Amino acid sequence: MKRSKVFNLLIRLIVVSIASIVMAMNINSFVHTGGLLPGGASGLTLLIQESMRKFLGIKLSYTLINLLINAIPVYIGFRFIGKKFTMLSCWVIVLTSVLTDMLPSVVVTEDIMLISIFGGLINGFGISLCLLADSTSGGTDFIAIYMSEKRGVDSFYIPLVINGFILAAAGLMFDWDKALYSIIFQFASTIVIRIMYRKYQKATLFIITNKPRAVCDVIHEISNHSATVIDGEGSYEHSERNVVYSVVNAAEAGKVVNKIKEKDKEAFVNVIKSERILGRFYQRPTD
Repeated sequence: MKRSKVFNLLIRLIVVSIASIVMAMNINSFVHTGGLLPGGASGLTLLIQESMRKFLGIKLSYTLINLLINAIPVYIGFRFIGKKFTMLSCWVIVLTSVLTDMLPSVVVTEDIMLISIFGGLINGFGISLCLLADSTSGGTDFIAIYMSEKRGVDSFYIPLVINGFILAAAGLMFDWDKALYSIIFQFASTIVIRIMYRKYQKATLFIITNKPRAVCDVIHEISNHSATVIDGEGSYEHSERNVVYSVVNAAEAGKVVNKIKEKDKEAFVNVIKSERILGRFYQRPTD
């Protein structure tokens, strides 16, 4: 058991290290070339860097500013989310910062629209890798996860709102064109995150089956959630049917459905996106 935990932690460390490399290369290849702001702590860091350089003639390292900005979010992580989670996030923050200062800038394209779209997609991919490994890239992600855990709903729209204020400040201080292109960058990034990371999204399952007990066992085994069995009648054959109702994490819904079809090939399954739920809902704790 202990060896398994060590192996799992090692895999998570490798994944977040790859994510850090991806995000640092993205900043140096796309963000710097387009003069964009990626949002969150990274965007605020770049905004402060550029402000200090332009208005005061002072050149500060990305690492120094980024570590200072992430101090409060890291405290939130240790205090309210989880120690392993926050330690891995700290590794991401430090490694990404150092690599951003060290790696050379490589111009892939100078087309600002291509930079905004593909840079945003790559940024979202890097952040999603961190989230899938139970860590974050720092900054507003800590706040989003804290709010998601506290409220039980997907709160990853919060970084988008905060980033809007950062980009508005950048537009007022520098160039509105770059600020607006940065919104496209951030939107593309957010779309990728919502597709790849679904921990705080919910799915409602309606399963019509003749094997309700087996279906309930599958739901509990995979998701640790219970289910409600409703007696019904098929309107065509007027035969008895059971409807199993449950709500699970969207990330687990596919696995649950596949296992249900193994237990009952005749089962009819309807998966619906749940906007909001009230009441007790089991959420796997963040370590």
